[in-house]
Amino acid sequence: MKLNPAQLGKHLQAGLAPVYVVSGDEPLLCQETADAIRAACRQRDFSERQVFNAEANFDWSQLYEAGASLSLFAEKRLLELRIPNGKPGDKGAAALLEYLGRPPEDTVLLISLPKLDGSAQKTKWAKALIEGAQAQFVQIWPIEVSQLPQWIRQRLAQAGLAATPDAVELIAARVEGNLLAAAQEIEKLKLLVEGNQVDVATVQAAVADSARFDVFGLIDAALNGDAAHAQRTLEGLRGEGVETAVILWALARELRLLAGLAQQQAQGVPLDKAFAAARPPVWDKRRPLISKALQRHSAARWGQLLLDAQRIDAQIKGQAPGDAWTSLSRLSLLLAGKRLALPST
Repeated sequence: MKLNPAQLGKHLQAGLAPVYVVSGDEPLLCQETADAIRAACRQRDFSERQVFNAEANFDWSQLYEAGASLSLFAEKRLLELRIPNGKPGDKGAAALLEYLGRPPEDTVLLISLPKLDGSAQKTKWAKALIEGAQAQFVQIWPIEVSQLPQWIRQRLAQAGLAATPDAVELIAARVEGNLLAAAQEIEKLKLLVEGNQVDVATVQAAVADSARFDVFGLIDAALNGDAAHAQRTLEGLRGEGVETAVILWALARELRLLAGLAQQQAQGVPLDKAFAAARPPVWDKRRPLISKALQRHSAARWGQLLLDAQRIDAQIKGQAPGDAWTSLSRLSLLLAGKRLALPST
């Protein structure tokens, strides 16, 4: 059954399920969720612990044997099964289903998985973990940019600190998207701050710029119309030494999608139908971003932006005048909806 992360603490106080599944791609939150389950097991004298890493060529009979054998050292035990790629294969699926069919007494199985895509969630083994009565499935979602300040405030409060709104915003900007860095910086502030009040000056002195810049973050910021965020991310990518060709590839791919969708819209095709036919497919979570971006330009304008991307490709290859980084900056601004004149051909 699905268990909301916010409800996990209350659930663990009431008792332990035979199986727990922690699934998600945010390392810090997944780690802390698993730690909470481990701590609850220790409090109930689950003193023996075995860890299995189900990577390539993993012998799934180990799970069979662990489930069937009696503990040598303790009456209660915790088994941990880590599946890094989220794909147990046929043998693993069979082993999981057999274990869930007859979970051993005085044993808790903790399974760690990445986020499962739609096709994986439809498999028999995943449904047994998500919907079955024996397992508690805890889905960990990443913290969105808009949610990060509130998460930081809560984390500061847990550390016994209070921060001004400007200080919270500055921490969020400097550790953008990197929750592990945020947690580490809050621990640092806990050691450095006199009293419990954190202001901008304190943050400026103590918090390193640990922002996690990535190409897809640039795309999402531009699609969302957040030009300032897109520009900051682009500068971060440049500072990290990311090649212009990699950034252009991501921008051009998005522009091809937008140009194609805009063309279909112009021909009277409903947007939902155009989304369904797109290749690669447009995920449900991204459709609001794409829809928002499509409102900014006509089909012809999207075509012009795609030509602009081709011009940047020539700049990168030394076949056209101009600076590729400057052109990428302009292109991301246009994608975000800034009204700038397109360069003349």
